[in-house]
Amino acid sequence: MSFVLTEDQEMLRDTAVSFTRDELPVSHLRALRDKGANGVDPEGRQKLAELGFFGVLIPEEYDGVGMGMVALGQVMEAQGRTLATTPILQTACIGASAILMGGTEEQKKEWLPKIASGEVTTALALDEGSHHNPTGVATEAERDGQGYTLNGAKKYVQDGHFADLLIVVGRTFGEPGDTHGLTLFLVPRDAKGVTIQTLNTVDSHGAAHVTLEDVHVPESHVLGAADKGHDLLEPVLDRGRIALAAEMLGSSLAAFEMTHEYMQTRKQFGQLIGSFQALQHRAARMFTDIELTTSCVTHALSAVDEQRNDIAELASLAKARASETVHLVSNETVQLHGGIGMTDAHESGFYMKRARVQEALLGSASFHRDRFAQLNGF
Repeated sequence: MSFVLTEDQEMLRDTAVSFTRDELPVSHLRALRDKGANGVDPEGRQKLAELGFFGVLIPEEYDGVGMGMVALGQVMEAQGRTLATTPILQTACIGASAILMGGTEEQKKEWLPKIASGEVTTALALDEGSHHNPTGVATEAERDGQGYTLNGAKKYVQDGHFADLLIVVGRTFGEPGDTHGLTLFLVPRDAKGVTIQTLNTVDSHGAAHVTLEDVHVPESHVLGAADKGHDLLEPVLDRGRIALAAEMLGSSLAAFEMTHEYMQTRKQFGQLIGSFQALQHRAARMFTDIELTTSCVTHALSAVDEQRNDIAELASLAKARASETVHLVSNETVQLHGGIGMTDAHESGFYMKRARVQEALLGSASFHRDRFAQLNGF
């Protein structure tokens, strides 16, 4: 199957690449880290909104541009190239998708225009342990006559340290591990009983632990059908996984290009290190893995826009493949740069640190290999 971008998608890609290169380079991430910003960048967020990146998935009737997942994938890949710390994944992809796919018309009219304009950012508060486990939710959501009362704790909520609106997954029925009995709730960060603990993360992007203590949520803030949140959660997560895989592809490409250039300029024993056969083999392995990842990611992005019935399988395939590739390439980037690669003065370490977080977010390679097998009856 051929994969060809439309003229509009190419324009969006070129704009995203130019913007991240000029406005959000790795040096920008370094500056945010050095001042302890935890990835919070209001100025960058405003520029992203002005370019329309937050509204890529949102239809025009809700003030978005409605260009689809292939288009969003170009933005995510560009973001990955420079390790840009933005709310695009959590807000423009996961948040917008959840409200689009599960929201009432009133919820869509209230929140989607605010997301598209950059006025509101979102964060999915799902996992409660050290590993991704979408059904392992123990957070209690009890009906109280006027809505629900939430009690529980969420671990490592990406963008949770600054998001305006939390999408909290609670359990209204059953036990942790059950697919039935999950419900999604829209919870403003300033709601009474919400406590947010900001985390300093190895990739300098920041995150948060979120505690919910007797948090009242009105019926109008239930997202999708009560007790059947898993039916909404899985396709939303798959969109997020595919978008994250596109970001990881961008990171892998940038790290490989930086390493390839270094191999063409660095001399050892009077020769370019790129002429050493052993290093050529290692570079060839990286190149081959990146090509395979590109195929997996583009296929998954297209599947969403085509509304195919194998999106879940392709999402896990893309995330597993991208996780393994970014792990390999980020390691090789540090090693092939030699001594300078081990120092904070060089950018290679930033790619390796971000790669470790990317691998774990929304499910590791092993999680998705297992999921892919289960989806295929194994």
